[in-house]
Amino acid sequence: MNIPAELKYTKDHEWIKIDGDVATVGITDFAQGELGDIVYVEVETLDETLDKEEVFGTVEAVKTVSDLFLPLSGEIIEFNEALEDEPEKVNTDPYGEGWMIKIKMSDTSEVEGLMSDEDYKALIGA
Repeated sequence: MNIPAELKYTKDHEWIKIDGDVATVGITDFAQGELGDIVYVEVETLDETLDKEEVFGTVEAVKTVSDLFLPLSGEIIEFNEALEDEPEKVNTDPYGEGWMIKIKMSDTSEVEGLMSDEDYKALIGA
């Protein structure tokens, strides 16, 4: 199972890559594996400012639909539009081309509350 050490994680199985005050967010390799074949990613919160842990979208797999929770407070400044035509990128490259949104963080101190790769491995029993 792929759990990159340079990323941060949440108990809701999102990964976060921090670059200054912008965070890129997607779902983990573990999460996409649990969901199965992803057929649709919906994010209708582009250009909205949301609080940490608010729902920013949904991911639909063949078997289920799951809410996506914002790991950090801020404005959603970008959606990976490639997922509209190729949602399966979340399955094939969850940490690369399968990223979902970018957030302009409103409180960078919230990063301290995210999990390390070791914490996330312990959470999922990896």
